Amino acid sequence: MDVAAIPGVPDWLPGHLQDEGIESLYPPQAEAVEAGVTEGENLVASVPTASGKTLVAELAMLSAVAGAENEAAGKALYIVPLRALASEKAEEFAQFEEYGIEIGVTTGNYDSDGGWLADKDIIVATSEKVDSLVRNDAGWIEDLSCVVADEVHLVDDGQRGPTLEVTLAKLRQLNADLQTVALSATIGNADELADWLDAELVDSNWRPIELQKGVHFGQALHLEDGSQQRLEVRNGESETAAIVRDTLEDDGSTLVFVNSRRNAEAAARRLASTTSDFLDGEERERLDEIAAEIRDVSDTETSDDLADAVAKGAAFHHAGLASDHRSLVEEAFRDRLLKVVCATPTLAAGVNTPSRRVVVRDWRRYDGSAGGMAPLSVLEVHQMMGRAGRPGLDPYGEAVLLANSHDELDELFERYVWADPEPVRSKLAAEPALRTHLLATVASGFASSREGVLEFLERTLHASQNADRSELERVTDQMLDYLEMNDFLTRDGDQLQATGLGHTVSRLYLDPMSAAEIIDGLRDWERSGGRSTGRGDRAERDAEEEPAGFTRASELTADDDGDDGPREPPSALGLYHLVARTPDMYELYLRSGDEEEYTQLAYERETEFLGPMPSEYEEGRFDDWLSALKTARLLEDWASEVDESEVTDRYGVGPGDIRGKVETTQWLLGAAESLAGELDLDCVPAIREARTRVEHGVKSELVDLAGVRSVGRKRARRLYDAGIRTRADLREADKSVVLGALRGREKTAENVLENAGREDPSMDDVDPADVDGIDATLPSGTGETGGDSDEPDDQSSLGDF
Repeated sequence: MDVAAIPGVPDWLPGHLQDEGIESLYPPQAEAVEAGVTEGENLVASVPTASGKTLVAELAMLSAVAGAENEAAGKALYIVPLRALASEKAEEFAQFEEYGIEIGVTTGNYDSDGGWLADKDIIVATSEKVDSLVRNDAGWIEDLSCVVADEVHLVDDGQRGPTLEVTLAKLRQLNADLQTVALSATIGNADELADWLDAELVDSNWRPIELQKGVHFGQALHLEDGSQQRLEVRNGESETAAIVRDTLEDDGSTLVFVNSRRNAEAAARRLASTTSDFLDGEERERLDEIAAEIRDVSDTETSDDLADAVAKGAAFHHAGLASDHRSLVEEAFRDRLLKVVCATPTLAAGVNTPSRRVVVRDWRRYDGSAGGMAPLSVLEVHQMMGRAGRPGLDPYGEAVLLANSHDELDELFERYVWADPEPVRSKLAAEPALRTHLLATVASGFASSREGVLEFLERTLHASQNADRSELERVTDQMLDYLEMNDFLTRDGDQLQATGLGHTVSRLYLDPMSAAEIIDGLRDWERSGGRSTGRGDRAERDAEEEPAGFTRASELTADDDGDDGPREPPSALGLYHLVARTPDMYELYLRSGDEEEYTQLAYERETEFLGPMPSEYEEGRFDDWLSALKTARLLEDWASEVDESEVTDRYGVGPGDIRGKVETTQWLLGAAESLAGELDLDCVPAIREARTRVEHGVKSELVDLAGVRSVGRKRARRLYDAGIRTRADLREADKSVVLGALRGREKTAENVLENAGREDPSMDDVDPADVDGIDATLPSGTGETGGDSDEPDDQSSLGDF
């Protein structure tokens, strides 16, 4: 189909597409147009990666937003599974701004109604953010005329799938005429998704370039068409290295999927010796520049290891990296500077990183529910394989699995190469998902009775896939009982109503079980007069197990410790531990040797816990308590200004892990602050301080300074040590002292003073004062620059990652 023949789109779009080199549509795109995607029809497009799904979405959204001449304008929503994908798509859609199309992107701040998005035409958001917007009564939601759900096959994901499923059901209930477009990988039951969404179906295996799938074994690549290609593994060379070398000899790039972060880093380190031989002088120079940028992102061993590999043309990519790390790697790979990227499967989840060859090195990964290594799903492996072949750059793409024997060669062909993807199934009937979404359904007014709840659930994929409703009804009744027991809902016969507390929990986007844990902990602190109640049911412990002269902290009285004054506020560690025990926080694992260390720490700091510590006899609960304590200790270290590199080494995490824990803690402590206010508890200031400290990674005395934009943890400490203690001090301080504390960086100093509210922030004709312990000359090798450079010094500020 010629682009000029597309009906229902704005007049300028055909010319824009032609300017972009698109004269005609791909076959799946043409099928979508023929099915009415530009004329308001619902559509499910199940097509391979790189086959033009995004243009299908753009046609739907632009026809809804701008429409043909004289048609009323609407508003479109594009839902993505990942924050990184949200940013990528928003940048992609920005090309339409020259035609007056306003683009907005929103992924965080779950207790906001996103009012600023009301003037945007196309809004990009994660499913969690859209769910929170519905809960917070975002007025513009009812103005939507089109919603696009990208990677809709992820309704099969036990963690995020139920949110996407319920959110689509709510949007369709709110907007009777809403056009729904769902984009999916090739799956086994796309027709069921189409039935659920009352949609036309485009189910195609067409790709713009050929994808050849196969298995490498011995000295040959065995392809699905029965042919073989010689691919020699030389002495001392791994299979993966041989494939990467062979690809480079044909001027191609390789994406290698492995099953763990450690394996990704180790593989990149080894493959760097292969890629280094294929770099020319200009590539080495540009990669050195990127490596320097990577080192500036964070002062950690992970950052150094990544930079070392990148300088040689290789990289690793996983969730433990900071977002700036990942962005730099992805961009360099797309620009063909990096020759190989070794990644965990997160990179297969929609981020645009195609390559000539994909190697699925590890097709098993650890699965706790299986008690060991388990095979990956066909759908997941096919998603990885779909990254092979870059339209316009590669003549073909190849996706390769690795076999160690003839038997495994046959198994891999049967299991993955020749297999169809599994059907996707709703995961909504699980307790964690239902208790969260049932409360939101009632609090948001989508249902006001048990019958109404079940009627709403009829709109979900789960209902369309399961004729027997008994299991869903059973779990629903259990969760309604739980919500009533915790004062989130009230019942009057069949009628349901959210309590004030329930409305708050729903608005804050908390799992009700997290809210119950936080409320119980805060109330425990309140009842105990600012002292932990200690361990639960400890009287059963035999006295001979206690060391001679040992007195438990929970057995101390006010007379024992001399505390007859005002109650102590909850400590930062106690608050971090409280939120770390909630289902909304992914706790750190206990490694070998950790149990003894954190058991001792638990006894030493028992009085700081908000809630009774379980007995060591309760192995599962006690281990969870210690895992939460390890997580809390990491957060306490960060908020005590421990260097980022020391935190990553001490806890075996990456800079991205710290960022994730800090962001989750900020959110949960913000929720705890709201709950404490709702319950009229007087620990709100302590919660607010703990949240601010972990946000900026500073001790209590730096909270005010670190809150000034552009300051961050290290600059705040230097300013404080120079005698500048508050933002008010910044407005009055001698400029030369400020400049000296900020290492002679004039632009940085001006930005800091302006953000602090100083009337005249200019540093013209100001010389930096000598400040004890601070060298304003900035010696080489520090990763910082002096003078008026505006390059960021290493603040290790997570908000900048």
